[in-house]
Amino acid sequence: MTQHRDRNRPATRRSLPRHLARAALIAGMVTFASGCSWFSKNDDDQVDLSDPTASAGQLYQEANEAMRRGNYETAIKKYETLEGRYPFGAYTEQAQLEVAYAYYKYDEPDSAIAAADRYIQLHPRGDNVAYALYLKGLANMSRGDSLINKIAPPDLSKRDQSVIEAAYKSFARLVEQYPDSQYVDDASRRLIEARNSLAKHEIQVADYYMRRGAWLAAANRAQSALDKYNGSTSTIPALKLLIRAYDKLGLEQERQDAEAILEATRQANPEDS
Repeated sequence: MTQHRDRNRPATRRSLPRHLARAALIAGMVTFASGCSWFSKNDDDQVDLSDPTASAGQLYQEANEAMRRGNYETAIKKYETLEGRYPFGAYTEQAQLEVAYAYYKYDEPDSAIAAADRYIQLHPRGDNVAYALYLKGLANMSRGDSLINKIAPPDLSKRDQSVIEAAYKSFARLVEQYPDSQYVDDASRRLIEARNSLAKHEIQVADYYMRRGAWLAAANRAQSALDKYNGSTSTIPALKLLIRAYDKLGLEQERQDAEAILEATRQANPEDS
């Protein structure tokens, strides 16, 4: 990334005489207290948002500049101001999409999802629907993320599974409806990750029921993992748990069928055994 000089940093100058320096300091404190200090300005505030004459092009350009600098809060304000003033302008559709990304980068996943949904509703045949779906998936997978999770890979199965399910649906729709999109490869990888997480969670619940002696509930959750998330990394654990549950329930034929499926799965995927 290109480095830019901080224009707000004062230039080096000679030291003032002590009595003048003291006077300047007092004047500066008064100015700061009154809220009129020029230090409150930054490079991203060249367009006064209260100025009704600011053009859509100006707002869009400076919002993009704020995004480039990582000043997502300013970018959000300018994109939203642009849309509010110019709802049918040439820059509006792109601003509606960019604000979703800005919210995502600003660690506001709920707002990012709402903005992406709004874009899809307003432009169902737009060229960027695939990207909006991809962004929705990313935002859902980051909901409830902690600082530790940002450093180390999180165990998604221990998250709120409703948000993982929402991410799964967004990625699945993207892969199915926009197979030529540039986001398909990464969406497919994340789709598998979400599927494995959801299946693993089902197994965790099924195991809990087994330990509680609720054999039928355990069997149902294990079967759910097999039916809904076929091919996940939890397929063999689900079959093993299903066999145990059927054995406890005295369902001999069902147990034998599950054992046969387990053996066939092991032969087809020896590395997963």
